[in-house]
Amino acid sequence: MIKNISIIGSGTMGNGIAHTFAQYGFSVTLIDIAKVQLEKGFSTIEKNMDRMIQKGILTENQKQESLKRIVLSDSMPEGLLEADLVIEAATENQDIKLKIFKDLDRF
Repeated sequence: MIKNISIIGSGTMGNGIAHTFAQYGFSVTLIDIAKVQLEKGFSTIEKNMDRMIQKGILTENQKQESLKRIVLSDSMPEGLLEADLVIEAATENQDIKLKIFKDLDRF
């Protein structure tokens, strides 16, 4: 059974994926090498959920519960410890992606 999702990359795709999984009850670890990017990604999730509240799609309580399910990590080995599923959503750079997949294989 999949409960814990680790997402590598906190940009547009990564934070959107994290948002959706957290909203539907999954524990999410959002991983990025830059803490600034992690904070920016988390802030984007909060803003997107606020828009959903304004549209009546989400309640404030649902937002808070969803946000509690998201953990930020700037360490891939630590961020992957509890992962049942890993999603790569890093920048569209072949060298970076190949390195990530080599690291994933190693971890």
